[in-house]
Amino acid sequence: MTNRREFLGKLAVACASTAGLGAWNDLQRMAAAASLSPAGPKAAGEDYRALVCLFLFGGNDGNNMVIPTGATEYLQYATGRTPTLALAQSTLLPLSVGNTPGRTFAVHPAMAGFQTLFNQGKAAIVANAGPLREPTSRSQYRARSVAIPPDLFSHSDQQAQWQSSISDGAPRSGWGGRLGDLLKSANGANQSSTLISVSGNNLFEVGTTLSSFKVSPGNLQGLDFYKGAASTDPLSRGISDMLAIPSINLFEGAWNDVIDRAIQNQQILATALANVPPFATAFPDTGLGSQMEMIARLVAVRRALGLKRQVFFASIGGFDTHGDEQPQRQAQLLGELSGAMSALYSATVELDCADLVTSFTASDFNRTFPSNGRGSDHAWGNHHLVAGGAVRGGQIAGMFPTLVRGGPDDTGSGGLWIPTTGVDQYAATLATWFGVGTGELNTIFPNLSRFPAANLGFMA
Repeated sequence: MTNRREFLGKLAVACASTAGLGAWNDLQRMAAAASLSPAGPKAAGEDYRALVCLFLFGGNDGNNMVIPTGATEYLQYATGRTPTLALAQSTLLPLSVGNTPGRTFAVHPAMAGFQTLFNQGKAAIVANAGPLREPTSRSQYRARSVAIPPDLFSHSDQQAQWQSSISDGAPRSGWGGRLGDLLKSANGANQSSTLISVSGNNLFEVGTTLSSFKVSPGNLQGLDFYKGAASTDPLSRGISDMLAIPSINLFEGAWNDVIDRAIQNQQILATALANVPPFATAFPDTGLGSQMEMIARLVAVRRALGLKRQVFFASIGGFDTHGDEQPQRQAQLLGELSGAMSALYSATVELDCADLVTSFTASDFNRTFPSNGRGSDHAWGNHHLVAGGAVRGGQIAGMFPTLVRGGPDDTGSGGLWIPTTGVDQYAATLATWFGVGTGELNTIFPNLSRFPAANLGFMA
């Protein structure tokens, strides 16, 4: 039995999940498609692309995620992070980097899954990226002779700048949402599935004509207790009778329409996903692992629902590690991230669409290179991970910073790296692979024209 509070709560989830849904006839077409089998082997020349954003809330310590291992550079690293944060060189997982002659790198010991992907050429690293309004050197930053993003080192502001790729004003949309706006027509009647979040509301997927459809990682949370208009179940009959009452004002009519579409969409997606067989891939028993498994299931029904372009949003929190728990906490989080990214890639191999799905990380900011005595504090430029069959793997894109306090990449003397790659460049490289034309990039990324390169070359 569902009580009043549970009923209202489920209605609220359903309302949030239906923002941006298409018209009734679109849902009817989806219903017909949902009974089809999920995608089998990839069709020759299949025109599908999916971007999967994994947001690391709190500010991941990239200095301990990707570490130089050459004698001089590792000594700089170990000296700068002693005594509480430096990782022993013998514990690091070595990378086979193809584009850094004379320099060697490794990843955190908890990242075996990502190490395997990188060394197989299925993943890359983007070094020292962050929000910028234009290219910025140390001398320019200190003299304030170029425009600097406002409110640096603030969680909320840097999250917004990463998710929107707008660093010179209050963002009203995210760059994932703007991608959806631009390419939604590729999905025909099923535009409501262009932007899907398995991690609730987010700025990244806010567009001007589309909003994200929210799906729970474990199920299709919403009006799943509704048994249909023909059911004799008292609750289902009550809902059906309520929706059949003629509307007396616009607000009431709009509310009825939203709930009606929520019910239909719930049933359509449930029907489609019911046809997806279990994966041979073992997804980690973690929150992010569950999110990646749901995304893989949604990718599996792409052809049944007639989808060509999709943008997904997933997230993991807990990276705001100021205290002495940082080494242990980050090891747990990076292990979860690495396992989830690796499992998603393996599942796309099963689905024969690994080259059609690309996952990538984003985070508020890096953390300070030196310890604050226990953990580390808010910083700026950070390293990020990209994985998928279309990635030009085994390489580090961008410029790795000099790990010296007061060095050429430091804002001052506190070990806060000035990004050498802008979010616009990172995002535009992914957007180009996604199908955005050269002439449309500057519309989606308004500061892109200020940078020398719009494509960092890590995507095929």
